[in-house]
Amino acid sequence: MPSRPGEALTEGEKQALEMVAAAETGGRKLFGWQALLVTLVAVGWCLFQMYSAYVGTIPTINLRSIHLGFGFALAFLVFSFKNRPGRPETRVPWFDWVQGALAVASVLYFLFQYANIANNGGMRADVPMDLWMGSLLVVMLLLATWRTLGISMVLVSVGFILFALMGARGALPFIQTPFHNGSTWPQLVGQLATNTEGIFGTSLGVSAQIVFLFVLFGAVFDKMGAGDWFMNISQSLLGRFRGGAAKASIVSSGLNGMISGSAVANVVTGGNITIGTMMRTGYSREKAGAIEVASSSNGQLMPPAMGAAAFIIAENLQIEFRTLILAAAIPAFLCYAALLVVAHIEALKLNLQGVPRDELPRFKKSFLEGWYYLFPLGYLIGTLTFNHEAVPERVALFTIIGMMLMMLAQELFWGRRDGRGAGRSLIEGGQKIVAAFESGARNMIGIAIATASAGIVVGIVTITGLGYGLADVLEAAAAAFSNPFLRILVTLFIAQLIALILGTGLPTTANYIVMAALIVPIIAKIAGLDTSNPGEMLPVHLFAFYFGIMADSTPPVALAATAAAAISGGDPMKTGVQAFQYEMRTALLAYMMFFNPSLLLIQDGRLGALPWTEAIPIIFFAFLGLVAFGAATLRFLHRRTNPIQMLLLLVAAFILMIPNGVLYDLGALGLIALVYFWQKAGSRREPPAALPTAA
Repeated sequence: MPSRPGEALTEGEKQALEMVAAAETGGRKLFGWQALLVTLVAVGWCLFQMYSAYVGTIPTINLRSIHLGFGFALAFLVFSFKNRPGRPETRVPWFDWVQGALAVASVLYFLFQYANIANNGGMRADVPMDLWMGSLLVVMLLLATWRTLGISMVLVSVGFILFALMGARGALPFIQTPFHNGSTWPQLVGQLATNTEGIFGTSLGVSAQIVFLFVLFGAVFDKMGAGDWFMNISQSLLGRFRGGAAKASIVSSGLNGMISGSAVANVVTGGNITIGTMMRTGYSREKAGAIEVASSSNGQLMPPAMGAAAFIIAENLQIEFRTLILAAAIPAFLCYAALLVVAHIEALKLNLQGVPRDELPRFKKSFLEGWYYLFPLGYLIGTLTFNHEAVPERVALFTIIGMMLMMLAQELFWGRRDGRGAGRSLIEGGQKIVAAFESGARNMIGIAIATASAGIVVGIVTITGLGYGLADVLEAAAAAFSNPFLRILVTLFIAQLIALILGTGLPTTANYIVMAALIVPIIAKIAGLDTSNPGEMLPVHLFAFYFGIMADSTPPVALAATAAAAISGGDPMKTGVQAFQYEMRTALLAYMMFFNPSLLLIQDGRLGALPWTEAIPIIFFAFLGLVAFGAATLRFLHRRTNPIQMLLLLVAAFILMIPNGVLYDLGALGLIALVYFWQKAGSRREPPAALPTAA
């Protein structure tokens, strides 16, 4: 979408869109029969997933195999190794046809042979084809991962494969490891390809059973025009206030985050409007891009989708999906509320004003143009939240069908208004539905490949016992600290660094899966948590998930920051650094959830047990802690903070991070008030600052 209505796309916006295509949905621009084939495969994938959700009786391995087969087919058709900016490939080369065919064949082999393999108790030694096709599946998955997710995930997977082969009894006996005795290649292939503890594991199952329908819901909802409507409503409500352009960006990104699982796509779809508006009101190129990056990255925290990871978290903890989204909603809203305060502080710091009223859409007009978008969103969230018997994938399915009917009715209404016949309007409505299906399927390619590829890591962690070995090492290192709190704090800090490092190359969902398999059990062991109690484990899983999200805005990779910089014309590295500064409150919130599970409505290890009367003051003080931390990191509250004031704000934030009782919370509130009135008294003695010149 252009930065202003009626304008053509700028070069930066075109570059950002190409970046999204290359990284998220495939960079090739095919024509003719090849483009038609992609559309048919994409629509076929959507129809299969809708049928699966409706009947609910497709065997587990069949569903996962077919799901991955469709993902393979589209990955080799639309993703290319040669992502040349401005020069996308327009045809599929012959060797990609061969690779795609081999990848699909490897999946189909296990689809049809799985029953025989299972009856044998695993890979059959007297059937060499099992080993050959299993090896082919692993290789083709790595190639598909390289195309869709980049080399980082491939290196992680290959590193784990090599680790599994090390040891006295492994394929690499000359390399010893203290964690295990090693696996042979047939043993490893059997673990990864012939059971549901590897590639065809739980993560791929969640992708096939639930995630696809929610991604498709987001694609159909967006094609209806809901994203633009969210933007107009946010601007009409908030644009006129101080820093209103940034605040509108934050709210619209949060709303879009409910239906979009991609930070990069969220940056491009919303940032084309919001970044330009922020720059015109006085934000620098880097600050405008950074605010969009922070708000778009945090969109993955918003229920119900939560960047596709919510469903995997619920499956890992064996809890109802509604229980998870109710628990995760409070920190998500806290995160956005704190970001709004950060934007306000930044506007005060730069002495910025709001957007002139004549440049803003009118609320009444905007609301009436799209009020009906609230029905499918309200039905989806309401049913998932309040209906104890709701099956998430079926709720999403019925919502999608309802939106398809709404889309046809929408086109009929517009056609009648514009003088088009009913037949032409229905055809155009059908074309929009097909486009939405293709968009949804393309958005799912990376998720399907990521969950399958992460299955390699999970399978190897299982077969080698790596998690237990690392737990012993970290537990011994943490024992150097006699204070239990410091021991846990150091462990969390190490986990945070691992998540950020993994996140520089891994998508959020894959990052969480790896962290859940490798690091979460270690944190639980050192903290003395009951791993069978979801009420004790949910804060740990969300801790890992939150830091995986932060990687989207963490240099040096930071794809979301690069996309925002392409739109703003700013420096990508400076944009990423600034976005990371805004995102630091997300880091504090992750620690808050761990040390104070009441933020997730957890009481005495029981999910949903905390009464709202007790939750409200806890939420309020947590919000104050985030505000204090944001003001300290920006070095501004009412005016620029001196070192003593910054230290007082950090102390207040630290006190509010850990549940110490009401007296401590009131003391922290007193510190914040002290800094505020200290600054307010000082500001009376200074002349007002001049208004900045708009960039």
